[in-house]
Amino acid sequence: MAESTAVQKSVTGDADKPTAPPVAPAASKALVSIVDNVGQLATTTGRGDLAKRLENTHARLQDPNVRVIVVGEFKQGKSKLINALVNAPVCPVDDDVATSVPTSVGYATEPDAWVTIEGDDDTPAERRRIPLENLAQYVSESGNPGNERKVITAEVVLPRELLKGGLRLVDSPGVGGLDSTNALATLSALSSAHAVLLVSDASQEYTEPEVQFLKHAMRVSPNVAAVLAKTDLYPQWRDIERIDRSHLGDIGDVPIFAVSSDLRLIAAEERDRELNEESGFPALVSHLRQEVLGRAEIIQARSAVHDLISVVDQLKMSLTSELEAILHPEDTPKLIAQLEDAKARADEFRGRSSKWQVQLNDGVADLISDMEHDLRDRLRKVQREAENAIDEGDPGPIWDQLTEWLDQRVSAAVSETFVWTDERSRWLSEEVAELFIQGETDLPVIYVGDTEGILDDVEEIATLDHRQMGAGEKIFIGVRGSYGGVLMVGLATGLIGLSLINPLSLLAGVLVGRRAYREDMNSRLSRRRFEAKTLVRRYLDEVQFQVGKQLKDRLRIVQRAARDHFGSIADELHRSLSDAVLAAKQAAGTYAGEQDQRVKELQLRVQQLETLKAKIPALPPLRAVEAAKR
Repeated sequence: MAESTAVQKSVTGDADKPTAPPVAPAASKALVSIVDNVGQLATTTGRGDLAKRLENTHARLQDPNVRVIVVGEFKQGKSKLINALVNAPVCPVDDDVATSVPTSVGYATEPDAWVTIEGDDDTPAERRRIPLENLAQYVSESGNPGNERKVITAEVVLPRELLKGGLRLVDSPGVGGLDSTNALATLSALSSAHAVLLVSDASQEYTEPEVQFLKHAMRVSPNVAAVLAKTDLYPQWRDIERIDRSHLGDIGDVPIFAVSSDLRLIAAEERDRELNEESGFPALVSHLRQEVLGRAEIIQARSAVHDLISVVDQLKMSLTSELEAILHPEDTPKLIAQLEDAKARADEFRGRSSKWQVQLNDGVADLISDMEHDLRDRLRKVQREAENAIDEGDPGPIWDQLTEWLDQRVSAAVSETFVWTDERSRWLSEEVAELFIQGETDLPVIYVGDTEGILDDVEEIATLDHRQMGAGEKIFIGVRGSYGGVLMVGLATGLIGLSLINPLSLLAGVLVGRRAYREDMNSRLSRRRFEAKTLVRRYLDEVQFQVGKQLKDRLRIVQRAARDHFGSIADELHRSLSDAVLAAKQAAGTYAGEQDQRVKELQLRVQQLETLKAKIPALPPLRAVEAAKR
């Protein structure tokens, strides 16, 4: 398919669409309308903080941005898979290594493309618009070798129904073995993704690195699926699929989809529904729509419902307090006392000494300490293994293999620490949320552990000088050692009348020269081993320094996100209670002639809020949705 067809319209049509979407579009539109109406009421009543929260809720409903990262080793068919999903050659495909820059594909009414160029020390990164047909010059290894253009990310938008719900497909650069350090950046990016697709072609069953990566991905990302690509090229793909399913059964509940991107593209070009079914893509598209988009829509809707209920209840609090004080003045002192008590508890709740604040601060401090110990312990084991390997032989001739092995072992160790830290940070967020819920039952769904960013690069292991000695250098060492032996024995035998150069002195020269040669070789070997161990320790120290700093930064982001989120809710509750106390006190001083008019106004506002609250759609609990899937 030529590049000029990059924006052609998908012809598979409704064949890929599920029969019933998990969340009806009308429900989302109704939520947006209710959010806008409640936000306007919050603004008119002077609650700008509540209106700001609903602005964020509105933005989430309008632009969910469900990110699906497509990962895998080199040349497994990741880029062509995305091209087949959107029916456009947006991601470059080549016989050599193609994608070298992460490329996201999203929705827009008109096709377009941008790249983000890395800035200098004093210049921020620049987002630059480019022609869609020139995208390969920026994101492919052939068009941008070694990323000489310093492209950080690329973004493409297309008018495709599959992408219309906010789905963003991210084509990640291939990695040379999923246990390499390049895979760590991909693994790090998974924590901010809604779903992961691991692509492996049908030429062979899963390798050990792929199985290990799947285990890590399942612990980091909430939604993981496997794709068996290139089924049209390998007649034995069903046997490979059966073997892969057995591997996945040992890992967990991971769906697998056998697909052929070439058949999908041919089916789109020829408008052949049967061929499209044979390609295996309808099942994958249904998974993306129902299990990924649908699940994200439910979570977004649940979050919006929680926000709406919380805001409506807080807006009603001051209105009902003032209304009760006017209608039942005899109970006003008791009402004010109850509100003052609740206000005092809310003030204590938002303080640094509150349980959730203490749990958050202590938890992050403990987690940082545990993370450092875990990372140090894993790297020390790698160091001991490397030093044992160095002591068992000459590190010079095998230095390239040793550095490759060390790179893989370090990557595996750091990945384990990263995944463990990510799990612990999510657990800590849940613990803080549980403590917060004890003081306030209705809270929005949040993801304070959803942090973006990748680990910084670590300098490569330095090269070790393992130059082999030439014949001339060996002769020189031997002659230098034998000279002393010849001279010493020649002088001794000269006392009995023999010449300086005689058979005995020559034999001694050979023996002494041989010993000197061996000692020199042992000395060189010991020096190489020492240098190799020094290089290994220096590299591991750099890894520990860089990775430790990045993981600390991620945990600090989690801490600040949780503190700011829960703190803002605590501030909102405190202000709502303060307003309720003030309204109740002011109601006691309202003139009798004004009370009837004020009661009508308050009853009208309360009725408006009740009407809006009644329109909020009821959504099934998230646990029920998960149970239905199973």
